[in-house]
Amino acid sequence: MGQVYRKDTLNSTCLMNNLSHSQSKLKHTVARQIFVEHNHKFIYCEVPKVGCSNWKKIILLLTMNLSRKANEVNHNLIHRTPLIKRLSSYPSDYQAKLLTSYTKVMFTRDPLERLVSAYRDKLLHSEPYYSITLANEIKAMCRKNKNSTEKVTFQEFVNFILTKNQELLDVHWKPMFLLCDPCNIHYDIMGKFETLAQDSEHVLRNIGAPEDMHYPNFKKYDSEKRTSDDITLEYLRKLSAEQIQKIKKLYQMDFALFNYPYDLKMNLYETDTV
Repeated sequence: MGQVYRKDTLNSTCLMNNLSHSQSKLKHTVARQIFVEHNHKFIYCEVPKVGCSNWKKIILLLTMNLSRKANEVNHNLIHRTPLIKRLSSYPSDYQAKLLTSYTKVMFTRDPLERLVSAYRDKLLHSEPYYSITLANEIKAMCRKNKNSTEKVTFQEFVNFILTKNQELLDVHWKPMFLLCDPCNIHYDIMGKFETLAQDSEHVLRNIGAPEDMHYPNFKKYDSEKRTSDDITLEYLRKLSAEQIQKIKKLYQMDFALFNYPYDLKMNLYETDTV
């Protein structure tokens, strides 16, 4: 029932917003987000901040025909290994063939929760590119004192994102529909981060993964709480009503296509303004 409803919502929203095109060739940016696992004829579109590292671990194990547990795979290895193949590494006529014959899967997450998760993961931790290079770019745009060493605030991060063309946004906060183009690639299974346990089981059994293979419950920064509703609200309350409106607009297609009700989180301003 869940799958049928998700796909119906998606398809009718694609039609209403004129997002379905019969383009002959897949965009390279989309093909780059898609991973191909030939042993189980499995295609997975990567949406960062939606449990994608664990899916890559699973793909690696399936590719190598290993029955180890996915959480035993080194976290850093999966982002660098040449064993995991992207759809973009194949010629376009072969890409089309794979897309029609393999089981295609995409996972989504509440857009605002994903945004907060990306901010916490990328700007509050010490990955050099995000915590230094990107942080400096944001500070240069948002602060009078260019030398201040304070970490980038969530408000500054949001203001920075809102100045960009959505097509050019970093993959960690680019709208999900632009990453995976679900209006033109007809995914067989639409999973949600919110129902990850049962949806991932459904995927693994559907592609014929080894019986003992399950999606690992694993987080990169174990000491930290997973970005939840409460944490998301805590961050959203730091934004002005105007910023909230603009963020809603930026992610409006994600809310509509994947059926996330944004008003639940957005009622902050009517009830308990902090």
